[in-house]
Amino acid sequence: MSFQTCVQSAPWLLLVRKVLRSSCRAEGAVSWLLKSGNQGAVVKTGACRCDAPGAWKNSEQPLCDLKFIPETEQGTKALHQLYYDPNIENKNLAQKWLMQAQVSPQAWHFSWLLLNMDKVPEIQYFGASALHIKISRYWNDIPADQYESLKSQLFTQITRFASGSKIVLTRLCVALASLALSMMPEAWPCAVADMVRMFQAEDSNVDGRARCLALLELLTVLPEEFQTSRLPQYRKGQVRSVLAQECGSVFPLLEQLLQQQDSPGFIKQKVLKCFSSWVQLEIPLMDCENLIQAAFTSLQDPELFDTAVEAVVNAISQPDAQRYVNTLLKLIPPVLGLQEQLRQAVQSGDMETSHGICRIAVALGENHSRALLDQVEHWQSFLALVNMIMFCTGIPGHYPVNETTSSLTLTFWYTLQDDILSFEPDKQAVYQQVYRPVYFQLVDVLLHKAQFPSDEEYGFWSSDEKEQFRIYRVDISDTLMYVYEMLGAELLSSLYDKLGRLLTNTEQPSTWQHTEALLYGFQSIAETIDVNYSDVVPGLIGLIPRISISNVQLADTVMFTIGALSEWLADHPVMINNVLPLVLQALGNPELSISSVSTLKKICRECKYDLPPYAANIVAVSQTSQCMWLMQALGFLLSALQVEEILKNLHSLITPYIQQLEKLADEMPNPSNKLAIIHILGLLSNLFTTLDISHHDDDHESTEVKKLPVQQGPNPVVVVLQQVFQLIQKVLSKWLNDAQVVESVCAIFEKSVKTLLDDFAPMVPQLCEMLGQMYSTIPQASAIDLTRQLVHIFAHEPAHFPPIKALFLLVTSVTLTLFQQGPRDHPDIVDSFMQLLAQALKRKPDLFLCSNLDVKAVFQCGVLSLKFPEAPTVKASCGFFTELLPRCGEVAPVAQVVHENGKVLLQAVLEGIGGQASRSLMDHFAEILFALNKHCFSYLSIWIKEAMQQDGFPSARVSPEQKETFSQQILSRERVNKRRVKEMVKEFTLLCRGLHGTEYTADY
Repeated sequence: MSFQTCVQSAPWLLLVRKVLRSSCRAEGAVSWLLKSGNQGAVVKTGACRCDAPGAWKNSEQPLCDLKFIPETEQGTKALHQLYYDPNIENKNLAQKWLMQAQVSPQAWHFSWLLLNMDKVPEIQYFGASALHIKISRYWNDIPADQYESLKSQLFTQITRFASGSKIVLTRLCVALASLALSMMPEAWPCAVADMVRMFQAEDSNVDGRARCLALLELLTVLPEEFQTSRLPQYRKGQVRSVLAQECGSVFPLLEQLLQQQDSPGFIKQKVLKCFSSWVQLEIPLMDCENLIQAAFTSLQDPELFDTAVEAVVNAISQPDAQRYVNTLLKLIPPVLGLQEQLRQAVQSGDMETSHGICRIAVALGENHSRALLDQVEHWQSFLALVNMIMFCTGIPGHYPVNETTSSLTLTFWYTLQDDILSFEPDKQAVYQQVYRPVYFQLVDVLLHKAQFPSDEEYGFWSSDEKEQFRIYRVDISDTLMYVYEMLGAELLSSLYDKLGRLLTNTEQPSTWQHTEALLYGFQSIAETIDVNYSDVVPGLIGLIPRISISNVQLADTVMFTIGALSEWLADHPVMINNVLPLVLQALGNPELSISSVSTLKKICRECKYDLPPYAANIVAVSQTSQCMWLMQALGFLLSALQVEEILKNLHSLITPYIQQLEKLADEMPNPSNKLAIIHILGLLSNLFTTLDISHHDDDHESTEVKKLPVQQGPNPVVVVLQQVFQLIQKVLSKWLNDAQVVESVCAIFEKSVKTLLDDFAPMVPQLCEMLGQMYSTIPQASAIDLTRQLVHIFAHEPAHFPPIKALFLLVTSVTLTLFQQGPRDHPDIVDSFMQLLAQALKRKPDLFLCSNLDVKAVFQCGVLSLKFPEAPTVKASCGFFTELLPRCGEVAPVAQVVHENGKVLLQAVLEGIGGQASRSLMDHFAEILFALNKHCFSYLSIWIKEAMQQDGFPSARVSPEQKETFSQQILSRERVNKRRVKEMVKEFTLLCRGLHGTEYTADY
């Protein structure tokens, strides 16, 4: 990008134009850029004054006008404000101004001035950061003949700061690293070797130790800068290759510094950090052997331990490392040699050391298990590594209070199992023989680690520690489920035997924690694995009532275990009586509300045809709770009863709520009774969500033999809704202004419609009438959503078409009026309205034949909705047009409107593609273009030509040639390929936004 282009595209164009008109132009285009502060460079500011207090904050002035450059008093004030002002608003304002200053053309000048030694480190740091930003982002501004001068200046500054502020030194090193990456390999072929040679020179005034630290800092940040650089992809591969070759200039130096007896600890620490940085460039592992061994030696030094761990882990975690199997094998002995240090750390409670050693063992095992398993002759050494990781998994203490290491190992066990099971059958059998006992041991270790601490100890844990422990147990549960794939039914048998011995051993009473952990193991497996054919589940169901439940955690696990076995209970209904009393008893305990209600819901869903004998008892017990989920459970339960029984139970169940709602409906609206109303409506919604006597949701395999015959007569839900309909209308009359109450009312009917489908038919006329009254009074999105459900299910039925049609026309008329008044404050209504229109076109296009429907106004509303900033609204509008355009051939009013106004639609679509809409919506805009192509091709070919002839449309960034190319592509034979149309739109929108070919679009 040229200097001029940079200026033209900058968001602060006005300020740059002012800069270009200033005396800087007189100093030449770029020659002033590289003047350092030591050379006394000056910028002529003319008559500009900046002595007004807080002048830099003046939003009326261009932020980077010359009188505000940061070396002035105002710039210094801004920096001081950023670092020291406690007022967050002032900090943000200062940061915004300074960030814009950093990217201005003047930054080339003032950055050097800010590096003067008389400045405080914070100001020097800002100057160094500005240099880095200019080099990394605006490299093309610098003429090639200035490269060497800039390089020399940076070396000089780094040398000056070698004994100065470390944060400034680091930023200068990052700037030089960015320069090197941009220059290599053509302009600076041996950059790294030159850096080493430059700092090893003896003719510097800086002492050797400071020069050494500066060099190590530079070598450390170079690979890091590469990882985050904005180099194009082809350049990145090229530079990576050059850097990998340059390690020959770095590693010998690092080895020498580590081996020198007189090297101080902080030098060795920098060496290890430097090595850790370089290995991430995918350096061949065999080239790193000596430094890895040196890092292992450094693990014995407490000061170097953390850095050495990071270096070793980074080195052996590189994806390419598995190619060097011999080197990997050489690493096993030094890893195993850390076991004594690990044991001592565990005994002394040194969590940091045990954590670090575990990281090394897991990194080697997890990243290279397949490669090491393949070395059959070395199976014993790899097994020793596996056992070391097992020790780390079972490290004593409770996670996360006493240890934080064991969680690191869980992924290793997944990886090892996957690698073993990926071998061919014969080889897999051999490894299974070796590793099945290891995995049985792992199960014991994991269940021990999953045990809760004593009640007294657990009481002292913080809420954060308890949450971390809960997540840790979930991870253990996932691991146990995965291990089942290797161990199979034998795992369940093992767990059952242990639980049986535990519960029947009267001589040695067990702790509740041990019992809970074994049950948790069962639950983990039964939740995701089909245990219906397991021969141990009947025994487990028999053991559960024998468990002495004296603790909330144990009771929760008992509940969740029963819930996990609900499908098995459906196939073995005779066993339901063994566990259902436990669940019903738990419902009365508020501490067990989540687990008991969740379990009852699962049992009622899976076993509903076997529950009629228990129905009265379940309903009676359930009346003590007001839980939403419990209502869903009762819905499943009642669905399997006879209609008379359902109505009888419904009467006893919901009468108290209806009476309470009647009382609330008579009261004046206030926040407390609003919450009560919403709660009661929510309870009814959840009940009607699952109460389905037609069994629409049944799975044909498991329940077909038990299905009751389809019952005659009115649906119980409809009967109840008809009885409470007037009460709901009464509630609405007082709460029509409250969106939450209206939404709760609509939810009752919406969930009932979804569940009952055609059985809801008797309610359609009166519900349509009520919805019309609601929406006419105060339009709300929830009313449109319910209307859409009614259109979806009933619009195609002649008997229900009249009320549906009347409601659709009324909602459309009211919404069109809303559009005339200004719809911007109601994006939710517009979103729902567009979805309603799309549903109407899909299910009953005849609705658009109604003489009362202003199709042109609807079309224009859709076009306007395409320009909304809310992505869901735009997406819904696109959905409307993709349904509308195919109807041109069958619905005459639609065809007429599209032919007369299609060009307006196309322009709106092109505006969105041109940059007015989010890039995430481009596929939806492409769908409209595809539909226009398919159904209005002759018109589209004229419209797109006319639209593209407008100057600067759809974006000033695209040339006439690019617009012509896009138009031809859209109209070409590929127009019938929807995937290709989407690709064309994506490519064109990048051109329109000036993003084509940039790093921001790599994953687009």
